[in-house]
Amino acid sequence: MLPIPTANHSCSSPEIPEPLLESIIQSSEDAIITKDLNGIITSWNPAAERIFGYTSQEIIGQPVLTLIPPSLQHEEPIILRKLRSGEKISHFETRRVRKDGRELIVSLTISPLMNKNGQVIGVSKIARDITHQKQLNELRFQLAAVVESSDDAIMTKDLRGIITSWNRAAERIFGYSAQEIIGTSILNLIPEDLRSEEQTIIEKIQSGERIDHYETVRLSKRGERLDVSLTISPLKDASGKIIGASKIIRTIGERKQMEHNLLQAEKIAATGKMAATIAHEINNPLESVLNLIYLARTNAADTDEVVTYLNTAEEELLRVSHIAKQTLGYYREHSAALSITLPDLITDTLRIYQSKLTAAGIQIRTRCSSSRQIVLKKGEMMQVVSNLITNAMYAMPSGGTLTASVQDAVESNREGLLLSIEDTGEGIPAESLQRIFEPFFTTRKSIGTGIGLWVTSEFIKGHKGRIDVQSSVDADSHGTTMSIFLPFDNPCTK
Repeated sequence: MLPIPTANHSCSSPEIPEPLLESIIQSSEDAIITKDLNGIITSWNPAAERIFGYTSQEIIGQPVLTLIPPSLQHEEPIILRKLRSGEKISHFETRRVRKDGRELIVSLTISPLMNKNGQVIGVSKIARDITHQKQLNELRFQLAAVVESSDDAIMTKDLRGIITSWNRAAERIFGYSAQEIIGTSILNLIPEDLRSEEQTIIEKIQSGERIDHYETVRLSKRGERLDVSLTISPLKDASGKIIGASKIIRTIGERKQMEHNLLQAEKIAATGKMAATIAHEINNPLESVLNLIYLARTNAADTDEVVTYLNTAEEELLRVSHIAKQTLGYYREHSAALSITLPDLITDTLRIYQSKLTAAGIQIRTRCSSSRQIVLKKGEMMQVVSNLITNAMYAMPSGGTLTASVQDAVESNREGLLLSIEDTGEGIPAESLQRIFEPFFTTRKSIGTGIGLWVTSEFIKGHKGRIDVQSSVDADSHGTTMSIFLPFDNPCTK
């Protein structure tokens, strides 16, 4: 049992009964310690055990310096000197040491213990551990410093939409001082045409939902509309009840302007690319027309042959008009798909390039083991085959062999046809293979625009097909094979 100090005769309050006083000491949340005037601990309550880690058996009879860090032990003589003179010390904040060596921040209330004659015979201490409280306060100060130094507007409001706090960045961004805006409605910052947002925001906050990076518009004091990004979180009281919301508001006007400028630049670039696309894609059929006119002129005596050449030239000119609209797949062929055979399509296309291939010393071989009908957009597929033949021809400047083949195939449980265009040309370097279907990528710097294979790939995707490439630059086995799988069940059949 703790020794019960005699009441100080200078106190006018009635004396507390000893059993009640003992009960208070034993149940206190604060450490209550007594020591004699030599600084030897004479009593130690359960809270002292919990706070400092020593049992009463361990600590009673030990000097109170056991609890004081070496750097602060000079405090003890000062405290004792004041207490011997009858002085009380209230709410003295200092540091003390636990048994495990961890330091605590404590608030001490120290009173002299007197006998019935009024003589000071010892000291009573009430020590409150305020470490956590101090840490929380320090954290609050740090958070307050962060809020005040933030470049983003940080504010709080209650569930009625009344602004309750406002940092310096909010003053700078919106133009209102804290004195002007705190206590007023958040609607002052919201354009009239967007005020319906506030009710939606409040409803989400009341349900405990957080809103991240919500882009909208807010108003400055001068009426200027500001592009902003909002992050809104529920504010809760100590019991966990939602009492309001905190908002972090970042201005994104500069970013929006950059996005706008970038979009404009992309549109300008796209216009240039579109022009290059049209020029490239029209060039192929125009070359065919010139070639067909030449053939018609040199075979003028054979009327039937001339008519055939001129009919084919007319078809190519119709393709020129159509290609101008397609422009790299941004426009798709709207004419009805046809049921055709790929061998016939290959034959028609090769006939256009026959003279150029022959002049280049390129032999043509066809291996068509399937003549099954397939529903396709003929104009797009002729463009695909035309692009592949043109690429193969440029890959064999010194002549070679071009092989076109068609066979039945099954991929991923889908039936279809496999069309291949194979050449014995220079081959494509490995570092370029992964990029050949990128728009405007080309290895033919002087004559290529890098559009043909992109168009080819887009048209094949439109038919839910697949295009693969295998190529070698090896001296003994150089060449490239383009393989296209076209399923019978594609969008054209629906």
